[in-house]
Amino acid sequence: MRSVRLISAIHNGGMNKPESIQEQNHPLYSIDRENVDRLLSIKSPEDGDFVELARLFIRYEGFPGALDIQEDLTKTLSFWGIVREELNEKTKKIWGDGFRPGQNANEGVGSGFDTSDEEVK
Repeated sequence: MRSVRLISAIHNGGMNKPESIQEQNHPLYSIDRENVDRLLSIKSPEDGDFVELARLFIRYEGFPGALDIQEDLTKTLSFWGIVREELNEKTKKIWGDGFRPGQNANEGVGSGFDTSDEEVK
C-alpha cells in the first residue's frame, strides 16, 4: 500500500523530481563574489588572476546554484578575450613555470632563511 501511495505522489507531482533540483547556496559565495567582481574589473590579467579564474571555474562547475557567479566567470573570459580551453592551457603553463600563490614574481622558491656564516650581533 505504501508503494502505491509513493507512485501516486510521484505521478501527481507531490514529490520533487530530479529535474526540479533547487538552487543551492555555496558556503564560500560571499568571498568568491568579491573575487569574481575583482576579476571582472581587470583589463590586463596577471598570472595570479588567470589561476584564480580557473580555480573558481573548477569550484562552480556542476554546482547547482550561484548562477550569477557562473555567468560572470564566463563574462570574465570574454572580457579577457580567451576561451576556457585557453585558460586551462595558460594556467597549466603558469603552474609548470613554478607559480605559487602569494609569491611575488621576483621571489625565488624557498624559506628566505639566510644561511650565511655571519653572526648577528
